[in-house]
Amino acid sequence: MTHLTLFQQLKESYMDLLEPLFEYYSCNAGATVLQQGMPADYLYLVTSGKAEVFYKPYDGIPITVTHVEKGGLFGWSAVVGSEKYTSSAVAIEALEAKRIKGSALRKLCLEHPEAGKDILESLANSVSGRWKDANAQVRSILEQGLHEK
Repeated sequence: MTHLTLFQQLKESYMDLLEPLFEYYSCNAGATVLQQGMPADYLYLVTSGKAEVFYKPYDGIPITVTHVEKGGLFGWSAVVGSEKYTSSAVAIEALEAKRIKGSALRKLCLEHPEAGKDILESLANSVSGRWKDANAQVRSILEQGLHEK
């Protein structure tokens, strides 16, 4: 996993804590990976393929939020402490990913605060790279999620 850009800056000892928590996931194109309203269990890190993340308002048609490719993440609800996913994700190409239970990630961050700080920073950087000044906001949301569960 150390070859993934997301975690390149992490200390090896932090990777040793994090890596065993990830499990392999794969599915064919067209498969629903996560469903809006279902329990938010996993954060997914795409290693190959592509997923479409969309939100379905109760009174409207689904709205595409983003497409996630290699190195991208989806399933943030699991990390920020939400009980249910706020959007859905469908594989639009055969998908391979590493996934981690949000509860396991939060536990690691609480038990190893220094590692947790760097891991949360890596996660915040991955999502906020396109948004000016969003890093601190994303980091705050992730840290708040740690303490709500």
